[in-house]
Amino acid sequence: MTTFVLVHGAWGGAHGFRKVRPLIRAAGHDVYTPSLTGIGERVHLTSPQVNLSTHVADVANSVLYEDLSDIVLLGYSYGGMVVTGTLAHIADRVSHLVYLDAFVPADGQSLDDLAGVRRPGGVIGVNPDWLTVPMARNVEQREDADWWAARRTPHPIACFTEPVRLPQPLEEYGFTRTYVKATGEPRPAGAGAFWVAGDHAKESPEWRYREIDTDHMIPINRPKEMVDLLLELT
Repeated sequence: MTTFVLVHGAWGGAHGFRKVRPLIRAAGHDVYTPSLTGIGERVHLTSPQVNLSTHVADVANSVLYEDLSDIVLLGYSYGGMVVTGTLAHIADRVSHLVYLDAFVPADGQSLDDLAGVRRPGGVIGVNPDWLTVPMARNVEQREDADWWAARRTPHPIACFTEPVRLPQPLEEYGFTRTYVKATGEPRPAGAGAFWVAGDHAKESPEWRYREIDTDHMIPINRPKEMVDLLLELT
């Protein structure tokens, strides 16, 4: 039996994996989907003090208090920042690290750094000024789109501006690494952080690389393909 720990993305919550969890359990494995403070079902705890370190602690403590070991740790989208930060605390409990169309930061990089975002003169498009509004995303099925949109919550901006702390490069850890790229949407005119990370993984002997032919919303649009891929990797 394999234990999976799946970390959701920005403006979302553990509910984003609701189609994925039963498929993993039906295959005879265990799965945990910790919710991050201040968003999703924990939106009532939001504040300007919630940052990347808060979310790193959310996930690391979930693993430590449940006493999980030999885990497959997956970060989806913004969750890639979070799982990277957890390695300072739980790297010895990880057997395989998966980035699902996610940010892959080096030590000292923030999400804003990877996304090429600069915020001079205040923050644009937020209300209040310490929250970011949800980014528009495509969901294939109308009923899924309506359900998901009703549960999208603003995200504390400090999560995007705080740099990650990573004791050593990812390739120096003993676990294996996989990047899963959503290929159903076009490559942006700029570099595009997810495409850059995917290209690096595709070319590196230290990584495995896989693709799923849908847009960024993989856990909602392609839950079975996602689970089949995870089971194949492990």
